[in-house]
Amino acid sequence: MTEFLDLDRVVVVALGSNLAGDYGSCEALLEAALARFPSVGLKIQKRSGWWRSAAWPDPNAPEYRNGVALVEANAGPEQVLVALLDLEAAMGRERAGRNAPRTLDLDLIAHGREVRDAPGLVLPHPRAHERRFVMGPLAEIAPAWTHPVLGLTAAALAAAATVGRDATPIRP
Repeated sequence: MTEFLDLDRVVVVALGSNLAGDYGSCEALLEAALARFPSVGLKIQKRSGWWRSAAWPDPNAPEYRNGVALVEANAGPEQVLVALLDLEAAMGRERAGRNAPRTLDLDLIAHGREVRDAPGLVLPHPRAHERRFVMGPLAEIAPAWTHPVLGLTAAALAAAATVGRDATPIRP
């Protein structure tokens, strides 16, 4: 893992799962997904621990595990998004509907400082700043990362997040 990160160039990927599928646990599935990142051109620079939170918007669904990885990618955002979607599918993701339980959810949160609002790709992710289960893990590994539009740090966004306020790190 790289000691010095250029937070203005790093690609931020959020990982989530609340269905273990064939992996025995959500944590094992997420670890397997991270292990496949290099095969799709994503070099992990730093990663958070796993966090837990109630499912949202339906707290009766299985509890989530979430984390964030800071990666280096030699591809543009469109190619990174396609790689993430392909990886989700390869690991058993079925899209049953918005916010439905899932084996694997990989979200492109930011691609450097790029700002974009295009069909199929909005950067930075339009709702990540509201979600403690994204900003908490990001603040754990890069508290000084600054949102390209809002200008607030990951630490400040984690503290102000309104969705998933129950998200907490899983301590070994």
